[in-house]
Amino acid sequence: MHLDELQDVIARTYGERDAARGTASTVAWLCEELGELAQAVRKGTVDDQRHELGDVLAWVASLAHQLDLSMSDAVARYADGCPRCGAQPCACP
Repeated sequence: MHLDELQDVIARTYGERDAARGTASTVAWLCEELGELAQAVRKGTVDDQRHELGDVLAWVASLAHQLDLSMSDAVARYADGCPRCGAQPCACP
């Protein structure tokens, strides 16, 4: 699934509910899911890690939708490598 497709699915599935909660609550949920991902990375299985990574991506997609931003546009700055030095791998000090 591409980022735009993910954002569209999340918007259609949870958009109204998440918008009613507001961006501050969405950021709070995203932070909670990020903590769960960190725990899964430290102590979880590959399935746990995959599950939590998916949850983090879903909350990022929800936040992008609420902010009326495209996830694809947001990550486009990394299309050619490091956005600062332009190298792959990054050559920044």
